[in-house]
Amino acid sequence: VQLQASGGGLVQAGGSLRLSCAASGRTFSSYGMGWYRQAPGKERDFVAGTDWSGAITYYAVAVKGRFTISRDNAKNTVFLQMNSLKPEDTALYYCAASTDQYGSGIGPGVSPDYWGQGTQVTVSS
Repeated sequence: VQLQASGGGLVQAGGSLRLSCAASGRTFSSYGMGWYRQAPGKERDFVAGTDWSGAITYYAVAVKGRFTISRDNAKNTVFLQMNSLKPEDTALYYCAASTDQYGSGIGPGVSPDYWGQGTQVTVSS
């Protein structure tokens, strides 16, 4: 599985960005997907995740109510809509896949099997 994240950029506090992660492979629709982020000098943290269908979603406390994860299985793509961005959201954002087919998806504590390259999100105050 190859994952290609895009959509990062520089935005002012209070603004919005939409990240996309395009996946290769015919089995994307059976995989759990997630987004993680890593700020400079910090560990990589879970941000949001979903199951294979998109019906079950998980969010970190810090982003709940501001970020929304969704997926389009027909286009092999998962999205992260980020609203009301804060300077503390600044980080390198990674998408990830779990090959536990038709499982409960990627949530906190789940270790993904595949990682994409990061896309930088910078929020200015």
